[in-house]
Amino acid sequence: MAEDTDDLVALTRFLSPHCRVTRMSSGALIADWKRTRFLGMATEDIRAFARGSPEERAEFVTTLLRAGCTTARPPEHSDREVGLWLSGVHLLIRTMGFGRVLRLLSVAAPDYVRADTPSAADVARLKRAVQSHGSGSWWVGDDCKTEAVTAFVLLRRRGLKAVLHVGVREHPFALHAWTSSAGLCIPDADPRGHPFAPVLSIDGGGR
Repeated sequence: MAEDTDDLVALTRFLSPHCRVTRMSSGALIADWKRTRFLGMATEDIRAFARGSPEERAEFVTTLLRAGCTTARPPEHSDREVGLWLSGVHLLIRTMGFGRVLRLLSVAAPDYVRADTPSAADVARLKRAVQSHGSGSWWVGDDCKTEAVTAFVLLRRRGLKAVLHVGVREHPFALHAWTSSAGLCIPDADPRGHPFAPVLSIDGGGR
C-alpha cells in the first residue's frame, strides 16, 4: 500500500502544476481543468510509470501530450533571452542578496518540473551564451553567482536536471558558485585551477 502511495506521489509531482491527480479505487483520475481534459490511469500503469525506464516515461509523456493533459517542454532559450535573464538575476542579487535569491528558486525553478537529463551539447551552448553575455557586459561582468543562478533557472524551467553548488576555499578564503548539468559546469567549478569544496547543493526548488 505504501509503495502504491509513493507511486501516486511520483505521478502527482510529475504532472504538477498542469494536472490534478485524484486517487480512485482502481487507479487515478488525471484532470486538467484548464483544458477540461480527463484521463483515467490504472494502478498497474501508475506503478509502471513510477518504476519504469526513461524510455517508458517518454512514451507515457507522449500519450499525455496527445490527450492534452500536459504541455511540451519549453524550447531552448535564445541568446537574447539568456542576456535578459542574466541581467535580471544580477539585479536581484545586488538588491536582495545572494542568500535571499537562493530562497526564491522554489518559485523561479520549482522542483515539480519534469527533470530529464539534457545533452552535453545543449548545456555547452547555454554555457557559451551565459559567459559571453556576462563577460561582455559592464553591468554583469564575470560574476559566478549570477552565471550559476541564471544557468540553473533556465535549465530547470525547461524541465532539465541541474544542480546549483556553492563552494568554499580556505587558503586564501573565497566563495564560488556554479551549476552542474550533463557533466558540465556553468561557470567552471575550479576557476584558474583552484578547487572549491561544496558547502551547499540545490537540485531543484530551492532545496
